[in-house]
Amino acid sequence: MIKILGAVFILIATTWIGFEAARHLSERTRQLRQLKVALQSLEAEIMYAHTPLTVAAENLAKQMRKPLSPFFELFASKLKKGHTSVKTAWDESIEEVLHLTAFKHGELEVLKQFGETLGQHDRLSQQKHIKLTLSHLEREEADAVDRQTRYERLVKSLGFLSGLLLIILLM
Repeated sequence: MIKILGAVFILIATTWIGFEAARHLSERTRQLRQLKVALQSLEAEIMYAHTPLTVAAENLAKQMRKPLSPFFELFASKLKKGHTSVKTAWDESIEEVLHLTAFKHGELEVLKQFGETLGQHDRLSQQKHIKLTLSHLEREEADAVDRQTRYERLVKSLGFLSGLLLIILLM
C-alpha cells in the first residue's frame, strides 16, 4: 500500500515538473508578444501623443500585465527620481525584474541595446530604433514559437515517463 502511494506521488511530481517546464516555454512566447505590444504602445505615446518618457512608462505600467507592468512601474519611478540617466534606469529595471520573466539571453540583449538609444534621439530616430527593436523581437518570438512547438509535448511526456522509469527502478 505504501509503495503504491509512493509511486503515485513520484508520478505526480515528475509529471508536474514536466508540465511546469512546458509552461515556461509557452510563457516566453506570451511575454515576447506582450513586450512587442508594449513597445508599439511606447512608439504611439512618443510619436503621436508627444508624451514624456516618464508618463509614457507610467501609462504602459497601467496597460500591461505582469511581468511587464512592474518593469515599467520601476522604470518610471527611477526616471521620476532623476538621479540616473534613462539608460541606467532602463538597465537597472531590467535587472530587478529579470527573475519574473521567461526571457532568454537574446531578448535581454535586444532590450539592453534598445535602452542604449532610449531618450537619446529625436522622435523620428526613436521611432526607427523602436521598429528595429520590434524586428529583433519578432525574430526572437519566431525562435520561441519554434522551440515551443518542438519541445512542449516532449517535455510533458518526458516528465511523465521519467516518473514511470523511477517507479520501475525503485520497485
